[in-house]
Amino acid sequence: MQSVIFKVLKHKKHTLLAHPIMSIKNTVFYRGKKEVLVDFSAQEISSDGALIYLEQLERKHGLLKRISSFIPDNRNPLYTIYDRYSQLKQRVFMLIQGYEDVNDVNHLKNDPLFKDVLQGDLASQPTISRFENCFDKASIFSLCYDFIDRYVESLEGRDEIIIDVDATDDPTHGKQQLTMFNGFYEQFMYNELFFHDGETGQIILPVLRPGNSHSNKWYAGILTRIVKRIRAMYPDLKITIRTDSGFSCPAFYKVADKYSLFFATGIASNNVLKEKVLRAEKAVRKLYLEQGKKYQHFIEYTYQAKSWDKPQKCYAKIESTGLGMNVRHFVSNIEGKEAREIYFDFYVKRGDRSENRIKEVKNMCFSDRLSNHSFTANFFRLMMSSISYEFMRLIKEEIKLVGDKTVQKWQVSSIRTYLLKVGATIKTTKRRVYYKLSKAFVYKDLFRNLIALK
Repeated sequence: MQSVIFKVLKHKKHTLLAHPIMSIKNTVFYRGKKEVLVDFSAQEISSDGALIYLEQLERKHGLLKRISSFIPDNRNPLYTIYDRYSQLKQRVFMLIQGYEDVNDVNHLKNDPLFKDVLQGDLASQPTISRFENCFDKASIFSLCYDFIDRYVESLEGRDEIIIDVDATDDPTHGKQQLTMFNGFYEQFMYNELFFHDGETGQIILPVLRPGNSHSNKWYAGILTRIVKRIRAMYPDLKITIRTDSGFSCPAFYKVADKYSLFFATGIASNNVLKEKVLRAEKAVRKLYLEQGKKYQHFIEYTYQAKSWDKPQKCYAKIESTGLGMNVRHFVSNIEGKEAREIYFDFYVKRGDRSENRIKEVKNMCFSDRLSNHSFTANFFRLMMSSISYEFMRLIKEEIKLVGDKTVQKWQVSSIRTYLLKVGATIKTTKRRVYYKLSKAFVYKDLFRNLIALK
């Protein structure tokens, strides 16, 4: 029971009864005879102890500093508190740490580690919202070209590259500009297009498109710009394009011929292709029905759609799965390999190298949170999610240098949960800043090795 103490105030000959003061106990429950209490007397603790590591990565690579130079700034300097670099740094670091909405700044305004890394108070939600809406079309184009140029600069020493191209849907639930109904996905949405490096996973370029866009909308034109910039610096570099059937179009084959590109891309089935595989399909089906064998068979044929300039070498995989027949068609000009090698040793790897990387950008770096009204503001949000993914990719590269095989398999969500979200306090003196991470941090050795990398 909580005792009640009454203050008795004596004034002259009168006795006045004041308000009761409750003696507060912080008991939550009893564990047997042991009392469990809670209070708020600890030091200021942040759950984002790895922010100092992100700061080190930024100092090492200068990614945000470079990108901030392309962000327009027409503000009156007399009324400006936060420069574009500080705003970009705050927004991207929040995304990396799992704070997907601008409103989340309200929960971080007293965070001591964010304040230290940003060298001051955090910008408010309205300030960051205005920051996201500062972009115009010209600035978006400039930033797109910088994405490509930064990728081209990373190619030194490589003899060949693989460019994976794929798209993903982003359902919308408001009145964003250019959100439209897509009949294939049966929803109102944006259509996001990604160009990835098939070996490193680096995003070459993210592109936001209206919701009713076909998979190959703007594809050939953007690919041409990317290839031109690569060829300008590395004219002899072997380039191979890997896509699904949505990107098989006449314009692509013209680009491939013009710039001597290799490729492996799926093609959608039609009556002509069904006729070409009919005999093989019957044989595989009969083998399964009579002997119960699951079987794969590849055939090679030449095919030219009416819209194509010339015939292409095509392949088909006919497979009995036990649940029915699975027939896949694909076209490739890769030389010196048989159909089975092209399919299993090269083409199907796009599932991990492209599709899984897009899932990381979309679901773990929050490129599905395009809720601004302006299309250009949402394009910029997509780019910030891609920048957040790039930080995570850099962390993966450093983990390969110091981590074990289990840690090297971490996806973005695992890196955030196990490595970046760790309790820490900060102590500042005149000469030093001390980041004190939790003693219970399971991966403290890994963290120590990462921050020791130069």
